[in-house]
Amino acid sequence: MPYDSRAAQPREIVLANARLILPAETVTGSVVVRGGLIAGIDTGAAVPGGAIDCAGDLLAPGLVELHTDNLEQHLEPRPGVQWPHAAAIAAHDAELAGCGITTVFDALRVGSLVSGDRLGPYARALASEIAQLARAGALRISHRLHLRAETCSETLTEELAAFGPEDRVGILSLMDHTPGQRQFRDLGKLRAYTMGRRTVSDGEFDRLVAERLAISARFRAAHEAAAVAAARRLGATLASHDDTTPEQVAASARHGSRIAEFPTTEAAALACRAAGIAVMMGAPNLLRGGSHSGNAAAGALAEAGLLDILSSDYAPASLLLAAVRLGEASGDMAAGFATVTAAPAAAAGLADRGRIAPGLRADLVRVRAAGGLPLPCGVWVAGERVA
Repeated sequence: MPYDSRAAQPREIVLANARLILPAETVTGSVVVRGGLIAGIDTGAAVPGGAIDCAGDLLAPGLVELHTDNLEQHLEPRPGVQWPHAAAIAAHDAELAGCGITTVFDALRVGSLVSGDRLGPYARALASEIAQLARAGALRISHRLHLRAETCSETLTEELAAFGPEDRVGILSLMDHTPGQRQFRDLGKLRAYTMGRRTVSDGEFDRLVAERLAISARFRAAHEAAAVAAARRLGATLASHDDTTPEQVAASARHGSRIAEFPTTEAAALACRAAGIAVMMGAPNLLRGGSHSGNAAAGALAEAGLLDILSSDYAPASLLLAAVRLGEASGDMAAGFATVTAAPAAAAGLADRGRIAPGLRADLVRVRAAGGLPLPCGVWVAGERVA
């Protein structure tokens, strides 16, 4: 039967005989959880009476996901098929919990194209539905908002105005999908991507590109300024997206960006490091050995010491696997896990989670190796088991 997070659970639990992923090392020991917080850490393989014997499994902080398109996949599981929102949100939440993710910043696009019948506004209504389900206790993990502010759009300013500080917008990213730059500076890649997602003729694609270029020329500068102002008003961490050149990184730094989502070149990643901006790359990119768009490879940036944070992007199960692969490659499992726990938590301003340390939230994931894969076999959020 499904795990019932509302069932009575012990006020104190002890997770013993685990390989603890601590901030700077991995040690065998136990964690005491009391009142939803980490109350103590002991070393050694002893299993006190009443404790849960982890049998040498890894015990890591719960994973923190800053950028995921997964909810949108549940909302539209097939092209043109709209799924009931509450059911989609609950399924998304359960999937993330099952992958060891205990905090998620749900990425919602703001900025729409209303001159046609596509890409209409949806973020405001969906954010309210997520909040309503959270208040009702229907969600297993901690949800915050990540507004993806699309500057190449017609309605960004109006859509941003619908959000206030009470919405807990944690991240606002500056998105610019103007054809011919950033992620799709290669129009051939954009053509293949667009035609792979929907039936579009060559003439329709050319018309789409021309339309987007005209919209960008008309709105982009004003929308960029509005998005930066909105991040300040909402108290959100500002992120850049798909920076390609050092000049673009310099502009992001002037805006106050603290996170660089998926820089597309090593030159941009180097510039981010010099500017003190955390570099986030996709876990699927790392696992696949490269970007599906032909941009910078996450593995190469990791080897160059330029990777700070991993995001599951479009594949939630990739986050844990990528962290373990990084740890194995470097010989430092604590450092591998930091890219999906401590680093994203710090970048998003969450000081109460992301590490196994006394006084922090007891967001924890027990990981067992099975068939060469690291698999979550126990997930706790604020001390309550949710998967």
